[in-house]
Amino acid sequence: MTAWVLHVDLDQFIAAVEILRRPELRGLPVVVGGDGDPAKRGVVATASYEARARGVHSGLPLRTAARRCPDCVFLPADRGAYEAASDEVMAALRSLGAVTEVMGWDEAFLAVETDDPEGFAGQVQERIRAATRLDSTVGIGQNKLQAKLATGYGKPAGVFRLTHQTWFEVLGGEPVSALWGIGSKTAAKLAELGIGTVAELAAADVPTVAGRFGPTIGPWLVQTARGLASAEVTAEPYLPRSRGREVTYQEDIEDWDRVRAEIAVLAHRVADDVAAEGRPALRVVVKVRYRPFFTSTHGVPLPEPGSDPDAIEAAALAALELFTGRRPVRLLGVRAEFAPD
Repeated sequence: MTAWVLHVDLDQFIAAVEILRRPELRGLPVVVGGDGDPAKRGVVATASYEARARGVHSGLPLRTAARRCPDCVFLPADRGAYEAASDEVMAALRSLGAVTEVMGWDEAFLAVETDDPEGFAGQVQERIRAATRLDSTVGIGQNKLQAKLATGYGKPAGVFRLTHQTWFEVLGGEPVSALWGIGSKTAAKLAELGIGTVAELAAADVPTVAGRFGPTIGPWLVQTARGLASAEVTAEPYLPRSRGREVTYQEDIEDWDRVRAEIAVLAHRVADDVAAEGRPALRVVVKVRYRPFFTSTHGVPLPEPGSDPDAIEAAALAALELFTGRRPVRLLGVRAEFAPD
């Protein structure tokens, strides 16, 4: 028997839940976000594959989505429905007897020992479909990194295996941004070193990369490009790394005294969430989205870990002072990050 890590990802999860509730929308371009009114400010939470084919994707402003896809069906987000569907999915996965690590509403890792991982992946898909009528994709790997990336090659509703033996065949020529955890900013910095592909990063001189990214991140980047990562899957309950609140304003806020007042209100709401979580917060991050759509964040550590509303408010206001721009604001957010367990 061989040990495998499986990554299970629900296909277009939020949109799929909405389509199950409204079967007449199947096959149509569906967009979920905000209160469902594309004339108002807000962003896309998810889009069906039909909407994605029209250039609509998560994080896109609703108004932009409406311009790209005038005939899209826009629906309000319903957090309770998605949480309920997710609970059913995770219960179905646990019923298979594999160690299951929940990563969020729509994804999980499973640790299995089998000589037929594709067969087990098929059982996973069938169990989820029987319990919820939702489709899923399963990535198979020798570690979490491989399994996670394999899922992308299996979508939609497929199964794909990625191993040490096939890693460079599949990913070697791909840009470094194809790797889990490497975003556009990191890719740009790597490009300055003449590194553009996964294979180039895997062959890079570790001290050189460490000199640019530091002694921890640098070696990790090279290791990731080589397909090396942890294979440990834990059944410990999923714990969010932070709790946050944000508001998109229908009219820009130009008065920064009001911005400060709004941040104070959000900070106290976050403090309530942190207290309810029963875990100490370590750092507070403020998010500001300026007109038209430029977003920036700044964070400040708390004097000591905790959930004191006044301390969280003070840290949020201190973080706000780190923003040098005083341009009109369309969105504000406050996030409290928890101390590591």
